[in-house]
Amino acid sequence: MKRPSVIIAGGSGYLGKNLAHHLLERDYEVTILSRSPVQLPDAIKQVRWDGRTTGSWASTLEGAAALVNLAGRTVDCIKTPQTMDEILRSRVESTLALGQALKTVRRKPKTWVQMSTAHIYGDSLEKCEEDSAFGYGLAPDVGRAWETAFQASLPRTMRGVILRTSFVIGKNGGALRRLALLVRIGLGGTVGHGYQGMSWIHEEDMNHLFRRAIENRNMKGAYIASAPHPESQREFMKKLRKAMGMPIGLPASAWMVKLGAPLLMNTDPDLALYGRFCRSARLSGEGFDFQFPTLELALKDIMY
Repeated sequence: MKRPSVIIAGGSGYLGKNLAHHLLERDYEVTILSRSPVQLPDAIKQVRWDGRTTGSWASTLEGAAALVNLAGRTVDCIKTPQTMDEILRSRVESTLALGQALKTVRRKPKTWVQMSTAHIYGDSLEKCEEDSAFGYGLAPDVGRAWETAFQASLPRTMRGVILRTSFVIGKNGGALRRLALLVRIGLGGTVGHGYQGMSWIHEEDMNHLFRRAIENRNMKGAYIASAPHPESQREFMKKLRKAMGMPIGLPASAWMVKLGAPLLMNTDPDLALYGRFCRSARLSGEGFDFQFPTLELALKDIMY
């Protein structure tokens, strides 16, 4: 019996490689669409695409069980007109390219799982669920454009699932490494006022959520991909310091972050200064079982 296949567009990054290994261990055939090859087991097929135009890569979609789209330039960068344009275009153009490719496929995948962002809710101290109002600014605008492109590209015969993903933490990469480095050198304290929300999800729960979206025919529409207990930045760093055995963490005022983030970390200070408290009412209602529902459990698994 032929194994079901999953195509991961933009799968050469942290999330994509994690998901590819997860699916491979569960007897899926996995193909990654990427602009350049990455180091992966031979069992994971890699196909080149440019993320903008339809090409021979479209044939990989024929008869697949699911398409997962993770394509998009990282937001962990200094925001310039050029990088902001790339952040938007890389998401919208790759989604539209997949939609065009699906028009050439006779046996379309049953499901399209589309990455989106919890940043779509903007900077808010209020609790955000799926039906909460979207925010204002670059990240919410990108999220809206991304989801609009997906809705315009999704064939009527395919089930579509949008995952508005929060901060993914794990052993194999992601932004937690950078935060852990700050803790080790004594700089892992409160940033700004410290009350900005940090919505997070353990990488294993993220993988299980991807697989649920692929396999569960009842999943449809938009979901927040976040653990049920978001933390303030102040509490997140306090718990991270405790998990790492670091008794102190020097605070950083907003002006220090605005100055230091671009110069020392080569990143956008807004990533640290703004946040949101997101949880999924839909996943709770559908009984999704988080393996790591609290930050303490997640950090204990990651750090030990």
